[in-house]
Amino acid sequence: MALSKIAFNPGIDKEGTQYTADSGWFDSDKIRFRKGRVEKIGGWEKYIAAAIKGVCRSLMDWGSQDGQTFLGIGTNLKFYVETGGAASDITPIRATTTNTATFAAVNGSSTVTITDTSHGAETDDFVTFSGAVSLGGNITADVLNQEYQIDAVLTADTYTITALDTGGSVVTANASDTGNGGGAVTAAYQINTGLNAYVRSTGWGVGAWSSGAWGSSSSISASNQLRLYSQDAFGDDLIFNPRAGGVYYWDKSTGTSARAVALSALAGASNTPTASLQVMVSDIDRHVICFGANGIGSSALDPLLVRWSDQENAADWTPTATNSAGGQVLSVGTQIVGAVKTRQEIIISTDLGLVSMRFVGAPFIFSFAPVAENTRFASPRAGVVAADSLYFMDPGGFYVYRGAVQRLPCSVHRYVFDNLNKDQIYKVFATTNADYSEVTWFYPVGEGNTETTNYVSFNYLENLWAVGTLDRGAYISTATKEYPIATTNDIDSPLLNYLYTQEIGYDGDGSPITAYVESGDLGIGDGESFMMVNRIIPDFTFTGSQSSASIDITLKGRNFPLETASTLSTATVTNSTSQSHVRARAREQIVRIESTGSGYGWSLGDLRFGIRTDGRR
Repeated sequence: MALSKIAFNPGIDKEGTQYTADSGWFDSDKIRFRKGRVEKIGGWEKYIAAAIKGVCRSLMDWGSQDGQTFLGIGTNLKFYVETGGAASDITPIRATTTNTATFAAVNGSSTVTITDTSHGAETDDFVTFSGAVSLGGNITADVLNQEYQIDAVLTADTYTITALDTGGSVVTANASDTGNGGGAVTAAYQINTGLNAYVRSTGWGVGAWSSGAWGSSSSISASNQLRLYSQDAFGDDLIFNPRAGGVYYWDKSTGTSARAVALSALAGASNTPTASLQVMVSDIDRHVICFGANGIGSSALDPLLVRWSDQENAADWTPTATNSAGGQVLSVGTQIVGAVKTRQEIIISTDLGLVSMRFVGAPFIFSFAPVAENTRFASPRAGVVAADSLYFMDPGGFYVYRGAVQRLPCSVHRYVFDNLNKDQIYKVFATTNADYSEVTWFYPVGEGNTETTNYVSFNYLENLWAVGTLDRGAYISTATKEYPIATTNDIDSPLLNYLYTQEIGYDGDGSPITAYVESGDLGIGDGESFMMVNRIIPDFTFTGSQSSASIDITLKGRNFPLETASTLSTATVTNSTSQSHVRARAREQIVRIESTGSGYGWSLGDLRFGIRTDGRR
């Protein structure tokens, strides 16, 4: 039987059916295309061993003048700064009360009720107590004087926690703990935590269960909305902002044991924003910029107001004749979705279009000009810069901006947008991997409060697309580290999320990675004749552990397009396999390449098959 080399068209094509994807690839997971060839993606391992609390949706790396490197980590529960392999909690303190908090425990219960007038806390917030004394029994001073996550807010003056010892084990009160007390207590409340769900608008269902009167609505705020942090380096220091919340500053010179503070706490602070949708530091001129902020003299957030500080000064936001602070209300849209720094300009996405923001110097400081209408970011993190171009995902397509906006032809468009969970679209985020010329979007699928479990990658040098699955909440290519950094997004166990180093090794945190690519239907002629395959000549390059490397080549078949394809034959290929004998007969055949082992990677060359026509019956 004659050998035939099948050169599959590179890239995944899911715009039609598997039958119409003849001679091309139709489906994939955890593979990429490089120089037109299929290869398995790299693995991942824990970047630091300790878990972080909450789902991280914001990462940023930067370096200081003394050579230290840092990673800012914003989760829905905490904000961390990592350096030297340790993540330190620098979550700002919202309020501190002194000598007002009291504790009440009940015999046989681990629940402790705290009374603190107008505490301002919400369920899942964190509070740290100090100065407390024993309640007389099992609820000792050591049990009370530590950080707690609030279980439930009962009233504006009361909430509950679960008593724990210093090792994290639950402590149950006894008969001696029944009275109120606690001593001269200091309670330090961290800024309100956020949600792991996107809420489109105000109304019933926004806010905690049982909060407010029946039928009442709640305003969208930082605490009742999907927690999205923005962050940027200001010299050696860090500025960050929870979307719709305050703007905070962490001073590197104070060390990782010091918490971040509000901009208003900085020396010389003047009219600093108290609420913002996003914060950024401009590249050339070093203004701190808030996109969607409260105006001077107002506490209400204006979702179209862009404000900036004096140059090189994060504290002074009062425009005067002798500084460059200022502001501008955009005329496009109703709210700012997000902003991305590009070469020599900042692109701002509102809900109705894109606006270019450029530094022009005095007297106007920045100029603003619309660059596209009816095109926008799908989410605040849906755009990323790669190779001097801005790539972004719109609610209905993929685009590139290079001075003008162009839609990217996409061979997986229907697959992505038909499955995209638009109710959770603000979880969409983009990242880039320059080593492989890739831009990747992670997105949620299905219905309800689903997480970003799927991805779509675009090779911008070869114009090729790939799809797959990977649970990630954030993912960045880092300038200060050799490999990208990413985070898990486990909302079921939110206190046990991890940071990973990506594209390292061949396994997923010590476990095998299943990677595959599957072709469209292959046939002979017009598909009337049956195709018989009796031999496969493999062509793979293996990396890593050669002794354990293996790939399954599975041939599936069907006789008519609407039939379900059935497995006809599977050949297992190793580094020493010269040929595999199979027996597969059908009008249309599908080739699936899959690896499930650990310790190795692979790339696909050209496959040759022993093929002949086998009649029409």
